[in-house]
Amino acid sequence: MQIKKYDLIVVGGGILGTFHAFHALRRGKKVLLLEKDNFPVGATVRNFGQVVPSGMIDQWFTYGVRSLAIYKELQETAHISVRNNGSVYIASDDDEQQLIHELFTYYQKVGYPVELLSKQQILEKYPAIRSTYAKEALFFPEEVSVEPEQMIHRVQAYMKAHFETFDMQCNAPVVDCMEERSEVVLRTSEGNRFLADQVVICNGNEFKLLFPAIYAESGQVVSKLQMMRTVPIPAITLCGNILTGLTIRRYESFETYCPSFHQIGTPEHYLELKKWGIHILFKQAIDGSVIIGDSHEYADCRYIDNLGFDLKQEINALILQEAERIVSFDVNRLSKSWAGFYPQHSEKNIVEIDVTPRIHIRTGIGGKGMTAGIGYTEASIRRLFDVE
Repeated sequence: MQIKKYDLIVVGGGILGTFHAFHALRRGKKVLLLEKDNFPVGATVRNFGQVVPSGMIDQWFTYGVRSLAIYKELQETAHISVRNNGSVYIASDDDEQQLIHELFTYYQKVGYPVELLSKQQILEKYPAIRSTYAKEALFFPEEVSVEPEQMIHRVQAYMKAHFETFDMQCNAPVVDCMEERSEVVLRTSEGNRFLADQVVICNGNEFKLLFPAIYAESGQVVSKLQMMRTVPIPAITLCGNILTGLTIRRYESFETYCPSFHQIGTPEHYLELKKWGIHILFKQAIDGSVIIGDSHEYADCRYIDNLGFDLKQEINALILQEAERIVSFDVNRLSKSWAGFYPQHSEKNIVEIDVTPRIHIRTGIGGKGMTAGIGYTEASIRRLFDVE
């Protein structure tokens, strides 16, 4: 029986894996995407679906802006759930106000569309925000949101329908991957074998099936995030990506581009929240439900099970208590809560390891995947296939 050979095999069907495959297909490559689960169930489908380049810095901001363009392009042809309602950072005190003014000045200089919203403008645009919370806000009109549980499936369906050179297999954990005689041989848990000129491994938080010794020495940690979703509340209006004071005090763009960032103090009511890495985000879904979160707990990638499978009710209670301070609707009308897990590196924005000249690990993008992953994978594929 002849073994099928591909220009590229991608291991992992999340956003990094899917868009490595997508960009290779656009270059006319024959591509196989292998996903270990029934369908993608990791960080790509467990997040808010906020695409916010405004929170990124350096090349990751550039990747994020490029991602925006591709999201919007795909929405026109594949209807992948993109909504262009912008992102807003709402300041709740004088220090947060100072920071949004400084970031406003920076983005005006670099030419990225941005607006300052007064308290009255916030309340008119987002009537669910409490007047006691909002002082002023920073609005980025070009930014988008997606439905995370829908987007990746629709992109994969589009790839299957529009690229004859694309194959995808789910329930296909790859348990062996090695380079032999100028090609890569992969074997799945069921014994199926495939050949490739190049392999990209986008493993998410799966560190045990392939190259566990490499991951153990990679310096990665895994972040566990708790999130909740309300029942549909169609009577409220909360369009776009809603980011609040704790986010202003957390995101890289504020830390890097705002001169006052390291001079501001931490209000007492934020101390317990920051202990758990909590910052409050909202994203209203198409059905009217609202995702609320999130928190951050960390463990070395060798000991990911230490994070546990449980949800800490103390953390959810803290998130909801702060959420009640920000919005006027009943945040306790919940339909579900869950934990997401993603790997990241304390010093690198992404983990890139070339196991051999033909086997490449691309993982550990942290919380930047939905925003910058599409632009990053385009550059990654360019580097992989462009000959100097």
